[in-house]
Amino acid sequence: MHTNRRSFLKLVTAAGGVLAAPRAFTQLGADRSMPVVSPAGYKRIATEEAWGPIEIFREWKRVLDSNPVDEPGFVALWRNLDPTGSTGFTGRLMDLGPNRIAAMDAAGIDIQVLLLTAPGVQVFDADTGTALAADSNDQLAEACRKYPDRYVGMTAVAPQDPRRAAREIERGIKKLGFKGVVINSHTKGEYLSDQKFWDIFEAAEANNAPIYIHPRDPAPDMVKPFVEQDLHRGDLGFGVEVAFHTQAIINAGVFDRFPELKLVIGHGGEGIPYNLYRIDRTYPVRRPDQRSKELPSYYMKKNIFITNSGVAWAPMVLFAQQVLGVDHVLYAMDYPYQYDIEEVHAMDALPISYDDKKKFFQTNAERVFNL
Repeated sequence: MHTNRRSFLKLVTAAGGVLAAPRAFTQLGADRSMPVVSPAGYKRIATEEAWGPIEIFREWKRVLDSNPVDEPGFVALWRNLDPTGSTGFTGRLMDLGPNRIAAMDAAGIDIQVLLLTAPGVQVFDADTGTALAADSNDQLAEACRKYPDRYVGMTAVAPQDPRRAAREIERGIKKLGFKGVVINSHTKGEYLSDQKFWDIFEAAEANNAPIYIHPRDPAPDMVKPFVEQDLHRGDLGFGVEVAFHTQAIINAGVFDRFPELKLVIGHGGEGIPYNLYRIDRTYPVRRPDQRSKELPSYYMKKNIFITNSGVAWAPMVLFAQQVLGVDHVLYAMDYPYQYDIEEVHAMDALPISYDDKKKFFQTNAERVFNL
């Protein structure tokens, strides 16, 4: 893909124009119920697909019933949780069997890279979170063994105890066959930029395991106005939360200390690519002890990868590929939070070369997740 401005504008114009609504990029004349057939030559690997075991939903309900003051965002998001799996949505989250496979087949998804849904085990005390993370990893590993050609797992950990989390990363990669780590953003308002969590980064780098920073509700100190304006979900709150977390990790010098560490963030990079020019321009005004050795764009193009989870929108994908490079943008669907066969057709219609499309759908994921 050409990276100069004229070529980029030509590609976006072919996709329908920068200012068009997202739906404009999915009206491709395809029947939404029509199964998608993978074209010869590449697979579709969806890299941010959620699941959760019933044990964690039951423990969430216990926490929710206690109405904890240190988890206001969690309470606002999940107050109506049905922990039995009897509702359609929670049932889809729990399912790792034929129904999920059938949904993948209908959408033409060859492989799902599965992660524990937010907030995972990060609302619990350290012992409970550590135990539930290990149990969920065992359950996910069993599903991956049952469907080895369709599922790839990420290791869930409890950052509340960084040393045990580091050991669980090693177990997940070396014994369970997982290919990454999921951190559901903040842990009771604390971020991985704090050096007390850096055992997690050390273990991830040592095991060549990318860390996926998955969104959750904004931290307690920032969530109140988001909830008051009903903006604490994916429309704004999730993106603000992960963008903040990612920038904090960069600022703390994590990638200077762990230069081979890989970080993955979803939803088009949570707005960071769009703001990267301004982030770089304002970076030098920070005190030296508050910034990394290089500009943020350096790490975004070297250590950080983004997915288009929940954003099947051509202008976003094209812009991210231009800014970060085609090797740093991966496909994701965000199942079951977002499942629309028409959006797969839209991504198939991206006005990019076949080689770049294969990178987007398949080979970038294979390289980042060591598939």
